[in-house]
Amino acid sequence: MYDQSAAFAALAARYGTRFSRSQALREQHGGGETHHAIVAPDAVFFAETTGEVADAVKLCAAEGMPIIAFGAGTSLEGHLVASRGGLSLDLTHMNKVLRVSPEDLDCTVEAGVTREALNAYLRDQGLFFPVDPGANATLGGMAATRASGTNAVRYGTMRDNVLSLTVVLANGEVIRTSSRARKSAAGYDLTRLFVGSEGTLGIITEVTLRLHGIPEATAAAICRFPDLVSAAQAAIAVIQYGVPIARVELMEKRLVDYTNAYSRLDLGSADTLLFEFHGSEKGVAEQVETVCGIVADFGAAEFSWATTPEERSRLWKARHDAFYAVLAARPGAKGWATDICVPISELAGSVALARDLVETAGATAAILGHVGDGNFHVMFAVDPDDPAELSRVRAINADLIHHAIAVGGTSTGEHGIGAGKVDYMREEFGDAAIALMRVLKSAIDPQGILNPDKILPPT
Repeated sequence: MYDQSAAFAALAARYGTRFSRSQALREQHGGGETHHAIVAPDAVFFAETTGEVADAVKLCAAEGMPIIAFGAGTSLEGHLVASRGGLSLDLTHMNKVLRVSPEDLDCTVEAGVTREALNAYLRDQGLFFPVDPGANATLGGMAATRASGTNAVRYGTMRDNVLSLTVVLANGEVIRTSSRARKSAAGYDLTRLFVGSEGTLGIITEVTLRLHGIPEATAAAICRFPDLVSAAQAAIAVIQYGVPIARVELMEKRLVDYTNAYSRLDLGSADTLLFEFHGSEKGVAEQVETVCGIVADFGAAEFSWATTPEERSRLWKARHDAFYAVLAARPGAKGWATDICVPISELAGSVALARDLVETAGATAAILGHVGDGNFHVMFAVDPDDPAELSRVRAINADLIHHAIAVGGTSTGEHGIGAGKVDYMREEFGDAAIALMRVLKSAIDPQGILNPDKILPPT
């Protein structure tokens, strides 16, 4: 067991009110947005520079005390639970855009900058950052969890859009993982090592990102289908045809109904695909024509268009609020979101399995998918105080994960492992790969102080 007194006394003396042991603040930093129980850290420190992060890490390392990096607090898989106490290192005060290079289509930001704040900053320069996980997450947190989202089918995930990182290691040393060059054959790929490491290998304090030009033309459309599998099959066909769509989102009929009630929309009550097209005026028109022809073969109703920027924003805001729309259908409930990702050819069968499991269980739930890359979620509203209900949902989650792994997919397309999915890591990777991950963790964080009990299953 570590002795926290010396480290906490030093942090309080050096940083005043930015160090706190308030019970309310600690609990706020000990959980995310889902059913996982809050486990509070012993203290919270709001860092403002990479140097301050390094200072805090050195103080904690000297005592062998755990450190958990904290961003917007939007994690869904228990990433923030302080299972061994320690210090929550809040990076939200590190919110500066440090550099934008329009000619190079890149920028560098501090870890606490949110994706919405960055895009507001970039808008006047005709640029945007495309990775859109729904929540207004911090870019450091998005890099740490290898976030994805609605635009991934065209623009990729955080793995594809991070050029370089500044990282504080477990001993307080600061490294830069790469240059700003678009490609390099120099050394090990440290950037990819830390992207998706969920704060278990180092604390990301700065992120260098790829940017994109705001498209000349954008169109969004809503298309209804006779059933859920037909909608999934239509999305598969669009992807296999090679249409460069920006977004294609699947919304089960139940989710459409929940969303209409929560966001005060009047979408038709049916299993639905939402499309967005980016490009030149001519290019968008060609994409729309092609997609209309494809989806008609799957019984699609006529497209409804969101033609103005305001209508498109309202539509995608409603889509991003889908998690809260499901919760609103059951006041007082907590959320539980599954997160499997399968090869695109396996999508329709996987969605059908999820639908059948939910209907058999009689759960308050709905299916939502970033189906362009084979990723979809079942979003449950659960009573966290009902062990029987939690057991039923846990069983559904396990069935979906076992199925995904069996068909060549993964337990998590974008939410990460955290503490919630550690039990499936060995099934997905095998003993040898897990052993190699342990070697990496031990080499980089020999005391095991960085976000302990996440990603790696217990020995």
